[in-house]
Amino acid sequence: MAATAQRMTVEELRNLQARAAARPSLTTLRDNPAEKRQRRGQKYGNQKVTDQGITFDSKAEHKRWVYLCMLAKTGEIRDLQRQVPFELIPATPKPRGGIERPTVYLADFVYLDKTGKQIVEDVKGAVTPEFRLKRKLMLFRHGIEIQEVRS
Repeated sequence: MAATAQRMTVEELRNLQARAAARPSLTTLRDNPAEKRQRRGQKYGNQKVTDQGITFDSKAEHKRWVYLCMLAKTGEIRDLQRQVPFELIPATPKPRGGIERPTVYLADFVYLDKTGKQIVEDVKGAVTPEFRLKRKLMLFRHGIEIQEVRS
C-alpha cells in the first residue's frame, strides 16, 4: 500500500508554520522547565498591614488595634497587649522517646476592662476547626472565654 501525499494550499501551510512557531520545541521544554508558581496571597485572602513598625495579619486586626488603643487612651480598658501566648497542652514525653511540643494559642489582643476582668479577643474572618478546638481548650484549661471579633 503506497502512501499518498496530501496537498496543502499556501494559506494552510502558513497557518501550520505559525502554529508550530508559537509553540516551544520539546528540547526547549526539557532544558527550561517551568518554574513553580508562588502563592499569591494569604490563605484566607487577608492582607498584612504594617503601621508604626507593627505588622498585623489583616486589615481587620489593624482596625481593631486602633480602636482598642483609643479605648486605652480614654481609660475604658488598660494593660492592652497583642499576640499573647497561652499554653493549652504542655510539652509531653513520648513513650518511645523524644518530646511532643506544647500546643499554644496566640491571642490577638488581651486587656483588662474597667472591672479588672481579663478579656481575650481574636479577630476572625473565617473560623477554622483548629480555632474551635483551641477556643474550647482555652475555656477548659484556663477558664477564659475567647471573644471573637468578626471582620
